[in-house]
Amino acid sequence: MSAWYKLSENSLKISETQSQFVFEVKSALPNNLGRAGVISTPHGTIQTPAFIPVGTKATVKGVLPESMKDLGGQALLANAYHLYLQPGPAIIDEAGGLGSFMNWAGPTFTDSGGFQVLSLGVGFKKVIAMDTETFRSDEVIAEKKERLAHVDDDGVTFKSHLDGSMHRFTPEVSMQVQHQLGADIIFAFDECTTLHNTRSYQIRSLERTRLWAKRCLVEHGRLTQERIHRPYQALFGVLQGAQYEDLRRKAAQDLSGLNEEGISFDGFGLGGALDKEKLGTIVGWMCEELPDDKPRHLLGIGEPDDLFIGVENGADTFDCVAPSRQARTSAVFTRDGRVNLSNTKYQRQFAPIDEECDCYTCTHYTAAYLAHLFRSKEMVAGTLATIHNERFIVRLVDQMRESIYNGEFLDFKREFLGRFYVGSPKRQAT
Repeated sequence: MSAWYKLSENSLKISETQSQFVFEVKSALPNNLGRAGVISTPHGTIQTPAFIPVGTKATVKGVLPESMKDLGGQALLANAYHLYLQPGPAIIDEAGGLGSFMNWAGPTFTDSGGFQVLSLGVGFKKVIAMDTETFRSDEVIAEKKERLAHVDDDGVTFKSHLDGSMHRFTPEVSMQVQHQLGADIIFAFDECTTLHNTRSYQIRSLERTRLWAKRCLVEHGRLTQERIHRPYQALFGVLQGAQYEDLRRKAAQDLSGLNEEGISFDGFGLGGALDKEKLGTIVGWMCEELPDDKPRHLLGIGEPDDLFIGVENGADTFDCVAPSRQARTSAVFTRDGRVNLSNTKYQRQFAPIDEECDCYTCTHYTAAYLAHLFRSKEMVAGTLATIHNERFIVRLVDQMRESIYNGEFLDFKREFLGRFYVGSPKRQAT
């Protein structure tokens, strides 16, 4: 059999399984890049725009998967780096994949581990939005932090934060790990830079990420063919370029044009450290260059104003740990802004956290009760607050989607932000 015939046969088989993943645009914002649509995966559909709650280690901390379904979560995102270290991708593969392992029947996402290159390498943890005005350095590292990851053109060597053991991630390893994890949507391995890196480094890093993307496509094709018995996993390319327009547009053009052995990206992740003051502009640069018929996921964004900006400028799905992380510190969302339930005023608020919220917490418990739980350091405090925060953000993006269909997005944006950020001059609705 000729190599050409074998390649064509393999591409045909992959194309047949790839048909399990489809994205359709159903409505669009006039004079803007925003749209509403439907992503179809082997484990169900996702109505977009949609917020995807983060279950880093195959769980949203303190909340049952059944509760995430009840509060309206359409899909969950887990972290490939953490699951690689514990319990290991082979165990999850043996369990039937991420969804089966965590008893979640709907669609799942896994990120590539690229963000951990940033957080382990420079110690900034989960901070995506940064200040671009302070300094520039290619040796940047957070104060009092050890550099746990080192990047080269082939991949990343890193030290486990669990036991100090050394590990190596390459584009091929990331694809192998994510295929074993079995999520419906996976991401190409990328280098996530900081906004403090010099422009010359950003240019070199962008080319490195492009070459890694090509390798991811090749390995993804090989694994898809090898695991033809498994449901198709859609691969998203991740765009970098920091705050530079030419680099962001180049990344979008480069990755959307890649085709390795008949395999191209099914969608795109809008990644990297982002200057929050220019978030909409940067997202717009990328989305203007990307094809309309493929979904775009804005990584690590979950604040209400940022979600409106992302939707308006063309992002379809979002993920962020903020709703659950903040909930565990007693910070919760309301239509009138974020509040802290540990404050004295809530000890006698014998009413829900938010009278307009339909979540399980608000329909069964008072703010006073949660204030007591937090002051008493009861574990269920974080559970109930997380249910509320996740429902608040999931519902907010659902309402954005409805407003796109109804032609009322800009009015809804103005009304919501004008109330949520009242008294906060930096975040007034526009």
